[in-house]
Amino acid sequence: MRDDAGLRTAADWLRAADGLLITAGAGMGIDSGLPDFRGPGGFWSAYPALGRAHIAFESIANPAAFERAPRLAWGFYGHRLALYRQTTPHAGFRTLLDIAADMALAAWVFTSNVDGQFQKAGFAPDRICEIHGSIHHLQCTADCRQALWPATDFQPEIDSQNCRLLGELPRCPHCGALARPNILMFGDWGWQDRRTALQFQRLQHWLAGLKRPVCIEIGAGSHIATVRHFSETHGGRLIRINPDEAEIPDPARGIALPLGGLAGLESLRQALATG
Repeated sequence: MRDDAGLRTAADWLRAADGLLITAGAGMGIDSGLPDFRGPGGFWSAYPALGRAHIAFESIANPAAFERAPRLAWGFYGHRLALYRQTTPHAGFRTLLDIAADMALAAWVFTSNVDGQFQKAGFAPDRICEIHGSIHHLQCTADCRQALWPATDFQPEIDSQNCRLLGELPRCPHCGALARPNILMFGDWGWQDRRTALQFQRLQHWLAGLKRPVCIEIGAGSHIATVRHFSETHGGRLIRINPDEAEIPDPARGIALPLGGLAGLESLRQALATG
């Protein structure tokens, strides 16, 4: 559903902004063909082997899974790693880059996604805060040196029918213990957050220099509300794009676009072009 008046107002806000805060949840990747894990049905349709075993997302996306069944855990995460590597970011990413191109302080990204799609789409890596970490970095399960390293050399081969890793498990280069993704999981007290903390510090410094910020939020749900809360408290005026949960707390400083990510961003692009 188009809100032409809201789109015109959003376009005016964006023209006047000195910086664009982009906040994104899992819904940002749907138009690129990435799976939607909302609810057991969505998760198990993407991973039928886990569905047959009645293994919930919260159970496999959990550090305990690497202790209990490392090949199953890496079957899940290895499949995701390979999927993200081969996925092409949809055109909405380019639209965001274009919207911010003429702003004095350009754009910063705050995302709960671990897929690396913003970097792949051309956003500067030093202007992205991955608040839940990144699947493209690994850490030691034994926490031997609190070190992180790129996952570049790990090329997972997956038995998709059974969601199991074939071949060798990834190992810590320092002590040889099992490696895991540098992702904040459920029930996770061992996540190494140093990389994310430095990203967040740089983002806070950028935010402090803004005078007329606008936030475009895409596909961030309320079940895990990290992104929505940040959008509402740090982004100035808010443009929320979400097909199911577009509600905003303060209509005076927010616009709700009940659309998918790509459709919402295309609507903003058109509104800016016709203004």
